[in-house]
Amino acid sequence: MTKADIVANISEKLGMEKGDVQATIESFMDEVKNSLESGDNVYLRGFGSFVVKTRAEKTGRNISKNTTIKIPAHNIPAFKPAKIFVEGVKTNVEVK
Repeated sequence: MTKADIVANISEKLGMEKGDVQATIESFMDEVKNSLESGDNVYLRGFGSFVVKTRAEKTGRNISKNTTIKIPAHNIPAFKPAKIFVEGVKTNVEVK
């Protein structure tokens, strides 16, 4: 499913203009992104949490040059789904 599909579905369900729905969704995504970039986590009860995780410094390998490189510690965005969300997917989606 793409963002355009989400916009179309919400627009159809709520009877709103697609432009208004798209602006709302993009504003939501901007708020989540801005919150994570400023170091704040976003908690959506019943859906999940967007959190900032810290990756520790580690040693990696450049296999083409056969050398080791040091990968510095860094932060990454992550999503952790809520338990009710996970259970819904487990019970409603067939295993492929």
